[in-house]
Amino acid sequence: MSGPSFHYVGATQLHDALSHGARRGAAYLAGGTDFLQLWKTGLATPEIVIDISRLPLAEISHAGNALNLGALARLSDVSAHGDVKVHHPLVAQAVLASASGQLRNQATIGGNLLQRTRCPYFRGEHLACNKRAPGSGCGARGGENRQAALFGTGSGCVATHASDLAVALVALDAEIIVAGATGERRLALRDLYPLPGATTAPDSTLADGDVITTINIRDATRFAARSTYLKIRDRASFEFAVVSVAAALQVEGGIITAARLAAGGIAPLPWRLHGSEAALVGCAAGEAAFVAAGERAIEGARPLEKNAFKIPLLRNAVIRALQTIGGPL
Repeated sequence: MSGPSFHYVGATQLHDALSHGARRGAAYLAGGTDFLQLWKTGLATPEIVIDISRLPLAEISHAGNALNLGALARLSDVSAHGDVKVHHPLVAQAVLASASGQLRNQATIGGNLLQRTRCPYFRGEHLACNKRAPGSGCGARGGENRQAALFGTGSGCVATHASDLAVALVALDAEIIVAGATGERRLALRDLYPLPGATTAPDSTLADGDVITTINIRDATRFAARSTYLKIRDRASFEFAVVSVAAALQVEGGIITAARLAAGGIAPLPWRLHGSEAALVGCAAGEAAFVAAGERAIEGARPLEKNAFKIPLLRNAVIRALQTIGGPL
């Protein structure tokens, strides 16, 4: 790869990475499966590359009712981890639906959560895109928008979020720990992703130089027996979701006592289906409740010219996911 020169920093301690990351033109490199593509095509032009792959942030641990994932844990290590498969199968399923085996061996959890959109208008250097060039417009609104979002859009952007894992983690109310120049803070994963504005479409709420260090999932083992990740895509392997659904239920005596639902491929961020959850809780686990949840999932959808097919697809995907997990054990 040829291009402008840059300064390389191999960080082995978090404080070293943060001290360099706050500098102008700095970018972090871990697995690099998304960042290197952006760099090669000129969508990323770092002046300082900080290699954080050797930071001690790859631990996977399960204690009590909590799962802690180091942000540098590889996707393949997470999906193969015994505690993840047993206690948090929704996470393992979402990871296995992500990319190819070779990429999962290289890609990190933190990088997966921060990967950039696959919208062709962002990836096309000379096309209008507020994510790439704020104020340039959103070419997808009146152009090729088959993959565009149904919810959470504005005049500035209709791109969808790319991560399968993020959908599952948002459904399970995961939180992240972020280290930055001002110290460490915790926030719900859903708060990592802002909605687009009229002329801008930021990817995350992270400040320059921030590093995600850990992902925490608490009080989710109760969903282990009834959870699934359903991904609908244009081809069977290594493809991003047209629509996906992360679904988890807790059922006692045939009655749904807790429900978690989130969808991918339909919004600029993992889209929590709160209306569908409300339609399920307190109802008998059966077809009537599942259909009601599917109908609530599509309320407020705002399709464009070429993506209206996603509305019935989302409805049916929610129903299918609930049918998969809602029957007798």
